[in-house]
Amino acid sequence: MSTAPRLTDRKREAIVQAAIAEFRQNGFETTSMDRIADTACVSKRTVYNHFPSKDELFAEILQQLWQRSGQEDELHFAPDVPLRTQLLSMLGHKLQVMSDDNFLDLARIVVAATIHSPERAQGMIARIAEKESSMVRWIEQAQAAGLLRPADASIAAQQFHALVKAFAFWPQITLGMPVLTPEQQHVVAASAVDMFLACYQIKPQA
Repeated sequence: MSTAPRLTDRKREAIVQAAIAEFRQNGFETTSMDRIADTACVSKRTVYNHFPSKDELFAEILQQLWQRSGQEDELHFAPDVPLRTQLLSMLGHKLQVMSDDNFLDLARIVVAATIHSPERAQGMIARIAEKESSMVRWIEQAQAAGLLRPADASIAAQQFHALVKAFAFWPQITLGMPVLTPEQQHVVAASAVDMFLACYQIKPQA
């Protein structure tokens, strides 16, 4: 049985990739569905058959962004594994994702588009908060196990992610800085984990 993508699926992917290219080059507001159709080498009718509006097309790009970030913070608390080991493992994947050019391209489009639309920004923030909720649960479970001191888990999780994004996301998105090398990723991850644990970990009694 053939596993080759159907023609309609190939056209849909071509439209999405054309939209990414056009949004990146010209911005969301000035990009037209006509231009996307031309870039995708399909008719305007075909574009609208797949995506009734430019906002629907943008929503598909958002979905791909979430899919690319996939398991970046699927963090499950393991009481018999050192906290530092668990956090470093999660950050290893997170930093790999944030060093992917395709992921960064999508993220730049999302950030640029949301600047001009508070409604899109609110939706994006809500999706990010939902996606990073496993870190909140992990902190709460570590607190229940007596390994982290009592504190607002949501705030602690945001602080932890901010320590990483300050070096491995926002400079690349807003300033065009190069992605971190593997060595730099290791330094950023280790320092973020150490700072987080220095603040929140309960030290065992001597």
